[in-house]
Amino acid sequence: MPAPAVRALLRGLPTVPAVILLAVFLAGPIAYCVYYAFTDMQLTGASGTHFVGVDNFTRAFKDTDFLNAMWLTLVFVVGSAVIGQNTLGLALAVLMQKATKPVRSLVNGVVIAAWVLPEVVAGYLMYAFFYDQGSLNSLLGALHLPDQNWLYTMPILAVCLANVWRGTAFSLMVFTAAINDVPQELVEAAEMDGANPWQRLWRVVLPVIRPSILTNLMLITLQTLSVFGLIYTMTRGGPGNKSETLPIFMYQQAFQNSLIGYGTAIALVLLVVGALFSVVYIRLLKLEDD
Repeated sequence: MPAPAVRALLRGLPTVPAVILLAVFLAGPIAYCVYYAFTDMQLTGASGTHFVGVDNFTRAFKDTDFLNAMWLTLVFVVGSAVIGQNTLGLALAVLMQKATKPVRSLVNGVVIAAWVLPEVVAGYLMYAFFYDQGSLNSLLGALHLPDQNWLYTMPILAVCLANVWRGTAFSLMVFTAAINDVPQELVEAAEMDGANPWQRLWRVVLPVIRPSILTNLMLITLQTLSVFGLIYTMTRGGPGNKSETLPIFMYQQAFQNSLIGYGTAIALVLLVVGALFSVVYIRLLKLEDD
């Protein structure tokens, strides 16, 4: 074997354990998911597993419950991640630039505390906040304002707000680091030219940190697409299917209805949706580089 080929092989040896782990824990489950999505596999029943082609996907896109879950997933992702976490994280990062150190430490501590909580714990806390005898209605009652059962009347809004509360810390940290890396001479030059704080933010800071904004959007979008525990502990997708996103619908079909084939087909659709979001964001990032 030629010497350059040997050196190339030796350089690649340290990556072998990582490749094996990825194959076992990432590629393997995806391959099984793809296989089961084209079968009628069930958890219970005497019948064996049979190949059914695209029947599961045809069934899904004719199923009004699946289409409702697709729509609610889009609402949940756009409302809580793209608009909620991204906007609030950016606003806090900008405001904290001028805040005193004690205020900055307090805000960062409160926001990050929500982020480090396990998803199920955060879900139970938000359930205690939003349910009909919870903290929110107690506060509204103290202010002599009308209350309601938020988890019944506005469940998708409640879970969106809960996800914003839990996930904003990540956006805050990304944007804080990005803003701190903005060359100060650019900001000072804009200030000397008479730009007010809003103009400096809009015309100097945001264009510089735009790649960080796109990267953050991609990461929080993919994370929000997979949120299960938060919604399940708050509403279980209800009442009815008013907060039933794709992960909840997939779980119900696969494990409550024992339709593993149909459930994995839904999981594969969710995987494709995440891939499409990733492609869009990566294309936008490449445009930024060009």
